[in-house]
Amino acid sequence: MPTTILIPTPLRPFTDALDAVEANGQTVGQLLQDLIARYGALRNHLYSTDGKLRSFVNIYVNDEDIRYLQKEATPVGAGDTVSIIPSVAGGSGLVATPVLPELSPEEVRRYSRHLILPEVGMDGQRALKAAKVLCIGAGGLGSPAAMYLAAAGVGTLGLVDFDVVDLSNLQRQILHGTPDVGRTKLASAKDRLHALNPNVHVETHEAALSSANALELFGRYDVILDGTDNFPTRYLVNDACVLAGRPNAYGSIFRFEGQASVFATRGGPCYRCLYPEPPPPGLVPSCAEAGVLGVLPGIIGTIQATETLKLILGTGESLVGRFLIYDALRMRFRELKLRRDAECPVCGDHPTVRTLIDYDQFCGVQGSATSPADTGTSSGTEITPLELKLALDRGDRFVIVDVRELQEYQINRIASSVLIPLGEIPRRHAEIDRELVVVCQCKSGVRSAKAAAILRGVGFSRVLNLTGGILRWIDDVDPSQPKY
Repeated sequence: MPTTILIPTPLRPFTDALDAVEANGQTVGQLLQDLIARYGALRNHLYSTDGKLRSFVNIYVNDEDIRYLQKEATPVGAGDTVSIIPSVAGGSGLVATPVLPELSPEEVRRYSRHLILPEVGMDGQRALKAAKVLCIGAGGLGSPAAMYLAAAGVGTLGLVDFDVVDLSNLQRQILHGTPDVGRTKLASAKDRLHALNPNVHVETHEAALSSANALELFGRYDVILDGTDNFPTRYLVNDACVLAGRPNAYGSIFRFEGQASVFATRGGPCYRCLYPEPPPPGLVPSCAEAGVLGVLPGIIGTIQATETLKLILGTGESLVGRFLIYDALRMRFRELKLRRDAECPVCGDHPTVRTLIDYDQFCGVQGSATSPADTGTSSGTEITPLELKLALDRGDRFVIVDVRELQEYQINRIASSVLIPLGEIPRRHAEIDRELVVVCQCKSGVRSAKAAAILRGVGFSRVLNLTGGILRWIDDVDPSQPKY
């Protein structure tokens, strides 16, 4: 009898957009082999070149992680559901202030709906006033989280960010408004939070979080709220929270799906217990590449704020040891069990990571070395927009393969380009003329680099990646087209 495998959003382009696939097998390993036999492009996402299941992909049978069962030999039966969970970024009474601050008459009126809750009351509200929470990022997740924490009366809110407000942020980053475009996010956020609650002290840290400043910064706060959007910072936040002894209210978003948990509490798991290693660069697209439903960070950020308040108040049942998954399209929540990994290099019984490391290097992200995109010249595997335009003008023949999705192609495109989404390249490459030079193109050059590698792997000898994608094409060649 077939078993249902739930396919997460990042992998659906490789399963013909299906969110669930029926597979045959008596064990998890057999199911996965049946799955990739039908959808060959999944192999690289699920297995490394040595045939081992990738460490950044977790497999659950019902709500149990197979790492704590029989791994790929875990048996499956009728009625079981297998979930593929790839990486995409109890209350403890934390405030130990000897004398909690008093509430002013104005604050009593402001927080009156809290004060009549037995789980909060006057003492709980005073604990909130004494608490200090650090939000990493003032963007999609940080916006709703910071606003609700400020409204709830958290006394000190720290914000870490070094970006400026862009028009494309406003679809989801509700801390900022149209008049704020071009301002720093910290200046915009501070004004908005003070307008919401002038009693809250907002501390701004306009710098990139790094191994050099994270531990000292985290030590000033009671809870760290992770609103990051990249893997190096996410692993940095996790490790710094463990080393500094600060709980991590975690959240991440992708298209229509969100994740939330609480990591790095005493005896609880950390992010590395779930994902010991990050995926290779480019394997998981960012929200800028893949998109995100505007309300999704509002839901996940609010969950992060809720968990933060519960940690401060020491009440309720937190997400420690639980991994919450939200599907906005189906309006469904799922919950999976998490366990602390005794072999975890950060929070395990014998940790090997005792200081913060170079997280760009750990995640395989290139540093500031000069690249063709920086210099305006191409390498043997890349071509710049200006180079492509000059070649087209002199009559050189190319096949320009746009590997974005249809909805992106409808926004802007290079004339004469052919649309074949990245997930369809493995089964549609026969449509591409091998006699011509192939130029792969996407939004910024990440997905197209992967498409170029796939084509080279199936025998295409002349394949180039358009550096900077359609965005750089618009900047350098055709500014009449809209950006997104």
